[in-house]
Amino acid sequence: MKKIIFATKNQGKLKEIKEILKDLPVQIISQEEAGLDMEVEETGTTFEENAILKAKTIMEYTGEIVLADDSGLEVDYLDKGPGVYSARFGGPGCSDKDKNHKIIELLTGVPKEQRTARFICVIAATFPDGDIITTQGVIEGFINDKPKGNQGFGYDPIFYVPQYQCTTAEMSPALKNEISHRGKALQEMKKQLAKKILPRL
Repeated sequence: MKKIIFATKNQGKLKEIKEILKDLPVQIISQEEAGLDMEVEETGTTFEENAILKAKTIMEYTGEIVLADDSGLEVDYLDKGPGVYSARFGGPGCSDKDKNHKIIELLTGVPKEQRTARFICVIAATFPDGDIITTQGVIEGFINDKPKGNQGFGYDPIFYVPQYQCTTAEMSPALKNEISHRGKALQEMKKQLAKKILPRL
């Protein structure tokens, strides 16, 4: 079975990608399972640049097909921040809970119509033959005035989706995988991987 390394240490992301790609004839493993305990510095200025950078770096070390994502939260009132700095927002050692409270704090007194936000995810696939494929997913919503739900991770508890009248942390994993930014990017990546990989198996 063909092996694909997913360049992350985030178990929540790994679980999501394994679920979405489960019917492809591939084995998804983390970079740690591949024997690489390293952090790739995200020096890009866009989600796409960072995703490609991570995927290429791990691919060069392993010689395997590598998937990597870069994703984040854009809050319009905060000039689309934290954006590519979402994971590092609040500084070193800042927990997900702390980051969520910091966002809420920055939006204190801001009316709902000005609390618009979106999750963006770009996934890059790099191949030993030099090919690179990228896909993107976006989900629009609002920043809630308090955290709700215990599903998901990251900013999920404060990201409210009006269509479903709940935060992404209140959604079932199946629904979240279907409509989330990462879910959309992965579904498209699944199609692209099938086109490239399946004819060779």
